[in-house]
Amino acid sequence: MPAKDAKSAYARSGVDYAKIEPFKMAMVRAGKRTLAFPNRRGVHVDAGSVGAHGAVFEYRGGRPHLWCMTQEGLGNKNWIAEWMYQHAGTGRTYYEGIGIDTALMAANDVICQGALPVIYTDEVAAGDSEWFEDERRSRDLAESFYRACEMCGMALPAGESPALRYLVKAEPPVRSAPSLSGCVTGLIAPPTRMITGEKIAVGDRIVGAPSSGLHANGVSLVIERALALKDGFLTPLPDGRTLGEEALIPTRSYVGLVEALLDEGVEIHALLGGTGGGISKIAYAKTPFTYRVKRWVEEVPPLFQFMRRAGVSLEDCLTTFNWGIGFYVYVPESEVDRTLQAGRKAGYDLLELGQVEAGERRVIFEPEKLTLAAIE
Repeated sequence: MPAKDAKSAYARSGVDYAKIEPFKMAMVRAGKRTLAFPNRRGVHVDAGSVGAHGAVFEYRGGRPHLWCMTQEGLGNKNWIAEWMYQHAGTGRTYYEGIGIDTALMAANDVICQGALPVIYTDEVAAGDSEWFEDERRSRDLAESFYRACEMCGMALPAGESPALRYLVKAEPPVRSAPSLSGCVTGLIAPPTRMITGEKIAVGDRIVGAPSSGLHANGVSLVIERALALKDGFLTPLPDGRTLGEEALIPTRSYVGLVEALLDEGVEIHALLGGTGGGISKIAYAKTPFTYRVKRWVEEVPPLFQFMRRAGVSLEDCLTTFNWGIGFYVYVPESEVDRTLQAGRKAGYDLLELGQVEAGERRVIFEPEKLTLAAIE
């Protein structure tokens, strides 16, 4: 008599917990190592709640405070990691920075409210249970989430990793790639530290912090151009990296910068991540101001230079990619020097880029003599 199929009907339908469990355990182990990270901000996680139905945490700082939550997804960046894992033949999984990218999509947003990250919860949703079986990739992804929590000062006490056979489908030639997302809870203590952007005024200066490269915006355009090349993401760039390696440089954290500015008591009128919309996003506030950019980074990251050579127009590049600046700080002119000094102490070489002027809502980008309409 044939041996009975050991799999449950649910497993045969596409959700096999036995295959998913090793990944879950890798994430739990990484998460437990992060639990003390938010203690320095007065937030403590109840270790006994980890692995139960939800994470329990409390603020013991004794000051009036607010909470701020930001939910963000990574988008398509880990598709490039999967492509490289399949084709590069280096033995690397290329997931060493993907958790950083995923967590920082939310962390770099929550700080724009003046909130410092303390708790992160993730979701890794794959289209099949088999994706979770790769122990090396699971370990690399879990470790990269740990590193993100370490650099941001937040804990990873809970998460979710479903197999969504009927919802998540990777575009060929990648066989399978999960959708990655998560939520950051940030602490604003005291509430006077909250930043809304409503204080932006004529005469304010725009200060920028350089990016590490692509970060995680405009990835779909990079994929489209890369797949049209003979060597795809293995195409060499002048700096010695391949196109895929350059695209996968982890997103830079700006948590330390904002924390330093807040601790220094700098008068901040607005904070903004250099994400979707590129340079045109500088005019994110709905007020009718013109944002004049007079100065920029000396050297635009190699990936963006490649995109220009690949035929992407300069205007498309400037309205898609961060173009070398990953975070903006809007301050009164009198606060520029203190902003630059505080940033330098925290490890950020900031640049005074330009100013806010009265006029139509737009960005005048003088380094390239272009005027960019605001992103609605």
